[in-house]
Amino acid sequence: MSVEPRSLTIDAGQTGIRARLHTGDGKSFPFEFGGIRTDSALIPQLGDVVARVASTTDQPIFTVSAGISGFSKAETDPGELRAYGSAHGVHEVFLAHDSVTSYLGALGDELGVVVAAGTGVVTLAVGADDVARIDGWGNLIGDAGSGYWLGRAALDAVMRAYDGRGPATALSAVMRREFPNLEMAYLDLQADPLRVSRIAAYSRQVTELAATDAVAAAICDGAAAELVLSAATGLRRVGEDTRPSPVVCGIGGVLRAPEVSARFEQGLRALWPDVDIRPAIANALDGAEYLSRLAPTSALRDRIATSIG
Repeated sequence: MSVEPRSLTIDAGQTGIRARLHTGDGKSFPFEFGGIRTDSALIPQLGDVVARVASTTDQPIFTVSAGISGFSKAETDPGELRAYGSAHGVHEVFLAHDSVTSYLGALGDELGVVVAAGTGVVTLAVGADDVARIDGWGNLIGDAGSGYWLGRAALDAVMRAYDGRGPATALSAVMRREFPNLEMAYLDLQADPLRVSRIAAYSRQVTELAATDAVAAAICDGAAAELVLSAATGLRRVGEDTRPSPVVCGIGGVLRAPEVSARFEQGLRALWPDVDIRPAIANALDGAEYLSRLAPTSALRDRIATSIG
């Protein structure tokens, strides 16, 4: 009896890598690894994931599909990963930026826009003929409306209140729990290699205080406005903004907070009263599986790096 070829799907982020081995007989096995290191070459890291998963089975892995944080099609050769995996039976490789796999996991082949807002944020819009990526440019020059953006706005507001440049806020008491001497906070944060996630963690306190603190509420207003702007810009760039009910999906921890998601929906409905706001049908790991079977006519095809041998 013949068995369908095994496949491996990967969702590779900076905080962690999730993988799933599909055996071809309806079974699947999950794996988790440390995150992608941005200071090291990408392909050897993915090759190591393939090798470590392959070591758990005596059957070859035919297809590898991966969504990757920070991926650039122009700078990444999928053939190199196929060569790395050839000893384990790899014949097909499909690679894409994780905004693509997040989109496919959220909406499948539906036209519309997906806003993925976690520690960072990236928005992807897909039309009949065009694809537009909005933001996702990192905490130094982008990621507007992200968890980091919320957290940094909170710390900024606290220091403004401390100086007398801004209004008093309940966020000050939150920050003082970690930094009793507020004047030393910037030195501590600058020296911390995990400062991005550390600052982003304050986003939770911002949303928790939004109902009772005007400063926290204003920060949530600003984050939602940025996410609405990204969604609207993406829809406009791919020609989906002219529909009376464009499809929008918001995913990630920031948009799981009602204090942001309600404002996000309100902002979208101010632009399109009948906007079609949908929940995600699956996740980015499921979206990675979609890469190998995406319709040839999909505008996302050009965003996927492929090597078949």
